[in-house]
Amino acid sequence: MQLADALRAAREADLDLVEVAPQADPPVCRIMDYGKHKYMQDQKDKEARRKQSQISVKEIKMRPKISDNDYGTKSGHVRRFLKDGSKVRATIMFRGREMTHTELGKRLLDRLAEDMQELATIEAYPKVDGRNMVMVLAPLKEKPAKDADKQDTGDGAAAPDPSPQTDPAPTEPSAG
Repeated sequence: MQLADALRAAREADLDLVEVAPQADPPVCRIMDYGKHKYMQDQKDKEARRKQSQISVKEIKMRPKISDNDYGTKSGHVRRFLKDGSKVRATIMFRGREMTHTELGKRLLDRLAEDMQELATIEAYPKVDGRNMVMVLAPLKEKPAKDADKQDTGDGAAAPDPSPQTDPAPTEPSAG
């Protein structure tokens, strides 16, 4: 259709002539209400942004000479952050002469990575950054739960429940 004819048809319908594929040969245009089209496009974009998952980065700071109790508390925080879907930046802060023993910090970060192995992967391996040693852990991608629940044996019958059946064990009399 010629441009003048298309413009006339759009004017008669009280709509707009919108070029939808300028790279095509010949360019493709459509007669539509441009305001409504723009509004619908904005609504789609807004919905897509809402469904997008925001990944935040949480930071946990430790010292190379951290006690076991404090390490347990900090690793509990890391575990919670990873379960919530956040990335975790683990930082070991060195002071004074501790910089000569960076292997202590590396050992601590390796221990943390090993403890979080079932929840996370190492996104950035430990590296020294000034007076700090930094490592980034990212949560593992989870498989859909419905696939884990449905175990098909191939013959159409469902697999038996793998959870053990607990029978009350007989209690032994205590010698008192």
